[in-house]
Amino acid sequence: MIICCGEALIDMIPQAGALAPHAGGAVFNTAVALGRLDVPVQFLSGVSTDLFGKQLAEGLHASNVGTDLLIRADRPTTLAFVELTDGHASYTFYDENTAGRMLDPAALPDIPADATAMYFGGISLINEPAADFYLALAKREASTRTIVADPNIRANFVTDPERYRARLTQLIACVDILKVSDEDLDWLVEGPQPHLEKARILQSQGPSIVVLTKGAQGATALFGVDETVSVPVPKVTVVDTVGAGDTFNAGFLAALSAEGGLEKSGIATLGAERIIQALQHGAQVAAVTVSRAGANPPWRSELTA
Repeated sequence: MIICCGEALIDMIPQAGALAPHAGGAVFNTAVALGRLDVPVQFLSGVSTDLFGKQLAEGLHASNVGTDLLIRADRPTTLAFVELTDGHASYTFYDENTAGRMLDPAALPDIPADATAMYFGGISLINEPAADFYLALAKREASTRTIVADPNIRANFVTDPERYRARLTQLIACVDILKVSDEDLDWLVEGPQPHLEKARILQSQGPSIVVLTKGAQGATALFGVDETVSVPVPKVTVVDTVGAGDTFNAGFLAALSAEGGLEKSGIATLGAERIIQALQHGAQVAAVTVSRAGANPPWRSELTA
């Protein structure tokens, strides 16, 4: 089982001249995509008891995501106002005193024994106290479970870059699989170096595998001492990119989770063939998402062989 740990929020998306509320959030989207791909998954997050919080919980249930680890609170739900420009999304967040943000780092939940991997990421790693909650949880569980992270950086939401960078450095040190976009990579490792060189710098900080996605240019994984594999993305008509990276992550993890590929003991020894298959599956799943509006990951039955 995979535990997805991070934000659930409401995306306010332009639709027919108005703003329509859609359940979302980077980690929420990945959990939903995993559930639709028939991967056993639980979602761990602070979720409001308000109307939007009920919408989020219902969305998880509808996509086969377990909700036993939800931390419910009588606080508002985080809102993200989405602006679409030529199909590409930008976000403005409202997150003060929300259920998702006000988590206590001193009150970490127990994790089910059958959880093989834990996935962290998104804006939940930016603002305290939730960011410290998730970091503490990752550190506590890193010795026995595979830790996966996608920082999915939203620079306009970061108010204290120095603290945020320090937190990400600590997280990366305990991560087994790190996924970054090319934009994330340029923010994390500043300077003119080529992307592969920057990705190697991150790999040297702890992860066994670093996955780099570059939109239409495909995805690359760095692993071992100096091994690298790349895959292209399927050719599709892009409607928008909302949830594309989150869905890619789910497809990648779904492929690895088959046949025990996410076991902590085996991550460092995964071979090129297995990693290529996972990258291809991630790209295939993400291609479906970008071909339709919003973060709407495919069900397993929708995927072609």
